[in-house]
Amino acid sequence: MKNNELETKSKLQDESLFNSSLGRRSFLQYAGASAAGIALVAAGCKKDRGVENVMTGATLDFKDDFGVLNYAYALEQLEAAFYVKVASAPPSSFTTAQKAYFQDIQFHEIAHREFLKNALSTAAIGSLEVDFSSIDFTSSTSVLAAAMAFEDLGVAAYNGAGVRIKTDIYLVLAGKIVSVEARHAAYIRDIISNGSFADLNSMTALGANNAAGLDGALTPDKVLAIAGKFVKTKINVINL
Repeated sequence: MKNNELETKSKLQDESLFNSSLGRRSFLQYAGASAAGIALVAAGCKKDRGVENVMTGATLDFKDDFGVLNYAYALEQLEAAFYVKVASAPPSSFTTAQKAYFQDIQFHEIAHREFLKNALSTAAIGSLEVDFSSIDFTSSTSVLAAAMAFEDLGVAAYNGAGVRIKTDIYLVLAGKIVSVEARHAAYIRDIISNGSFADLNSMTALGANNAAGLDGALTPDKVLAIAGKFVKTKINVINL
């Protein structure tokens, strides 16, 4: 087994920190997130196993588990950037409870992002440049609609990528993350329309099957096509 794979596996074993009594801020300290790390994901690329530079963007190579983990890392970057922006300046019409929710959820997404980044180490792709120009962050309607879209897509992304994960510990980690994303999705839906938290009929485009009680699941190419409008960095996909 290669040294970087051994290192990655060792770090991923620390995923139990998600459930420990350390709490979200202690986890962020472990993951390497500082006050600066809570800022929006900035533009910029680094040269690593992701085979990227300023000109070519980021490459997701699905030939092994590292590709799947980088795919998850890319999506968590997007979600973290969105929630940090909302939490830093929520719409004026947000209730106290909604402001508290978005404060909490940003730490979940930052934790996911930083855990994957640190676990991947030098195999991680660089930071993605986001594009939220289509979202009106002063409007609660626009923000909630975007949050629902991100969460529903995130659930479908993890579900659709599970079949590509070959290592048990990685699959367990993905399952623990997707269940949290599903909790987010249910809460957001209930804010928008009370009682709609389990409305699978509205997610058939994401692969949901209400009759079978199954949530959405999309292949990475379909997920990235949908998420592409929110990412400026070019994402290349190979060996899918």
